[in-house]
This record gives sequence, structure tokens and C-alpha cells, in this order.
Amino acid sequence: MINCPWCHTSYVKFKATCEKCGGQIPPPITVPLNAPPRIPPPPPAPRPFAKGYARQLAFSDRWANTALIFLLLGIIVTCLGIMLILGIVTVTALTAMPFLGAGLVLFLLGVLIFQLRYKRAQTAFRVLREGQVANGQIESVQRSSARDGGHNPWVIKYSFQVMGQDYEDQVSTLNNPTLVFKPGSPAHVLYLPDKPELNSLYPHP
Repeated sequence: MINCPWCHTSYVKFKATCEKCGGQIPPPITVPLNAPPRIPPPPPAPRPFAKGYARQLAFSDRWANTALIFLLLGIIVTCLGIMLILGIVTVTALTAMPFLGAGLVLFLLGVLIFQLRYKRAQTAFRVLREGQVANGQIESVQRSSARDGGHNPWVIKYSFQVMGQDYEDQVSTLNNPTLVFKPGSPAHVLYLPDKPELNSLYPHP
């Protein structure tokens, strides 16, 4: 949409003169693909984030949520196995052992997965808070065929350069990113100086 700067009338196509007030309308500015991003650059590090933002990142991760389900099932099945062992005669107590074993396996698996995903969320938080800024480019924005929580997430692939070295990465989101990130458009990328492979788009989708 093109707006008249005098009376704010909107037009779908450019008009040099406003039909309502007669004011002159400046031509729209075309931004080349290699121009700096129109998104404001990130503020200097360390950037302010709520203390619980790393936890929020972890709980928005589907594998972390799966780990919590494993933890819950593990606790339930383990408790059931213990109650069966303590409450039933010795002969049938052997049949309760699989419950106890399965519960412990689920519990330990849940703990392991959640620790790994929470560590990853803490790393992402560190990148967003302390990462340096590099100019990058959006390579592609498309829907994934894999389903996440009943939805097909968007996958944003991007590239950037640090000290002459090219890097490529991607990020997925359930939010529609097409209004902010478009293929071929420039983008801000945050990265850790000691490990540029740890990076993220800014703003985080």
C-alpha cells in the first residue's frame, strides 16, 4: 500500500498526485536485495532478557516436552511397580519387575533428553544475549513436511560470513515468518565469537 503523506489516503498502485487532496506523493523506495536489513539492528551485548527466557525456550522445544512426558510416565510406572512388589506375594512380585524396570528406563531417558535440550536452550539464550552481529541473507523460507504438535513448522535457512568463513544454518518456527523473513533478503545473525556455528537469527522467530 502507498499512503499520501498529506491526507493519508491509501492507494494500491503508485500515483504521483493524490486524487483526494492533490498533494504530491513521493515514489516508493525500492530496497535492493543486498541492502542492509530494514529490521533494526540488535542492541549492544549484553542484551536485556527476562531471567526465565532460557526456560521459556526449553519448554517451547518439542523434544523437551517429550522428555517431560517420559519423566511423568516413568514416575507413574515406577511407583506402580513398587506398589505391586510391596503389595503382592513373592511369587507374583516377579511379574511386577518389568513395570519397575520400564518406569526407571522412561524416567532416566526423560532426564537425559531434558538435560540435553535445556543445555541447548541455554546456549541459544547465550547467543541471543551475548552474540556478536553479522550481516546474513535468508536463503529460503518454506513449510516443513514433518509435523510438530499437529502443525507443519516453517523452516528458515540463512547464511552469513565471519572472518571470511561462510556459514549456513536454519531455524524452525510455528509462527508464519514470511512478513519478516523473505528469500534473498538480508538479515541480522547473532553468533558466538569463539564458536560461530552457534548462531541465531535476529529477531528470534
